[in-house]
Amino acid sequence: MPNKRKAVTAVAAVLALGATTSFSGAAGAVAPQGLFTDRGDVKFLPQPLKDRLAVLAGRPTTFEPMTAFSEAPTPSQLFQYYLLDTKNFQPNVFTTTIPGINDGVAPTATGPNHDIPTIGGIRVVVEPKPGLPIDPNDPGSFVDMFTDISGLFVINNESGWYEGWMIHDVTVPDVAAPRKDGHAAFGKITAADAVALAKMGDYHNKPGAVFTTDGKAPHEPSANDHWPDKVSNLVPVQLSLGAYNATQQSDLHSYWELNQYTNWTPPTYELPFTGGLPGTFEKGKIGALSSIVPGSGPSGVKNKPQVDGDNPNIPRDPDRLLNTSPDDPDRPMPNNDDHKEKRLRFIPSGLSNEVLLDVYVRTASFEPYVYDLSQRIFDAYAAEVARVDANHDGIVDAVEADLEGTSDGGQSNDRLYLPATAYNRVAVTREINDGLLSPRFAPSQRAWVLSGDINRVSPSVPASVPQDGDNR
Repeated sequence: MPNKRKAVTAVAAVLALGATTSFSGAAGAVAPQGLFTDRGDVKFLPQPLKDRLAVLAGRPTTFEPMTAFSEAPTPSQLFQYYLLDTKNFQPNVFTTTIPGINDGVAPTATGPNHDIPTIGGIRVVVEPKPGLPIDPNDPGSFVDMFTDISGLFVINNESGWYEGWMIHDVTVPDVAAPRKDGHAAFGKITAADAVALAKMGDYHNKPGAVFTTDGKAPHEPSANDHWPDKVSNLVPVQLSLGAYNATQQSDLHSYWELNQYTNWTPPTYELPFTGGLPGTFEKGKIGALSSIVPGSGPSGVKNKPQVDGDNPNIPRDPDRLLNTSPDDPDRPMPNNDDHKEKRLRFIPSGLSNEVLLDVYVRTASFEPYVYDLSQRIFDAYAAEVARVDANHDGIVDAVEADLEGTSDGGQSNDRLYLPATAYNRVAVTREINDGLLSPRFAPSQRAWVLSGDINRVSPSVPASVPQDGDNR
């Protein structure tokens, strides 16, 4: 009889390499990797991304990395990507066996297929659709995101899932004249704010720099972190890439669209209740406040469940925001603002950024004598929502935040959305149904299972095969 131990060892070695061979068919036949890398949506990609996708394709998989179809007459253009792994954050119970905590039980997220590294890649392309912006720096552009991950166990229990998050690290704005009430203008700080920032740490927080909570050089998440005394000093805006689950072979693939209808972030006022701010757990505050009924939080408008809750006769549908043109022969539907979902719990990403500027950066122009972090978050959320909330119901709806519209004294609503290029990091978390929309333990990294930094591609490169039929 063959030596099974040697056979398993040989298979493990091939799995770890993964970049040179691929398995197909019941007999495990080996096929040349070039067949994959010559695929139309792969062959023009930057070499590091192409290599990562080739590794994923070369492992035993349920599906190869997703095929990217064009959604316009010309190819989609790759302008950035992220390479994901488990190396750059503090090891946790989802990724690592920690003696005394989870030894002796099956791994939760990582470690399948003889402990091959859990890795992934995210391709970010712009759709060059006629009539739409093709500059990815324009928040009105339509962007496709293709996520492929190898080595995450399928989740079965308690409504669990993985979730991807695009992350924008809050940046110190330029100085400008304040509003009449003394508050900083949108996307700016006052001269007094700049003076206060200069007194922090090593005077890192100058206009244009990534903001740090201690005024020192940026400290991105690291494997050497230790919660809660040695952690990142960045302030993240986190945008969901949707829920994930794995297939057989611990293989995961997800497609997501970024545009003005999806570029909305969880309510910032949830942060003091997720467990990711030091002291939250010890004070018994995890889950103490829910955002099930939309509103502007503890310092803002509180709505009645009978009015703005999830009515079983008219279930909430946050995806019911899309404008449809009556002149489009493929979608001859009226653009009916009255029928768009009004009971939204999220707010546009640029407005979330504005809230966090108030909380952390505008210490002179926003509530200079309020030092409690949670209270600053509650007050800033209510204040910034109110500037866009035309009907004063505490909810920012699709019409109030329409990219083509204006708000707060005639300012363009373009400002309410961060462009795709502003999201400089990505993370994947292990979620569980805790009733909160924010990432589990946000803004900490305690539930992360993968992460990666942005890689920009300039000029962009073709990254799709010809059109399919899903051209919304």
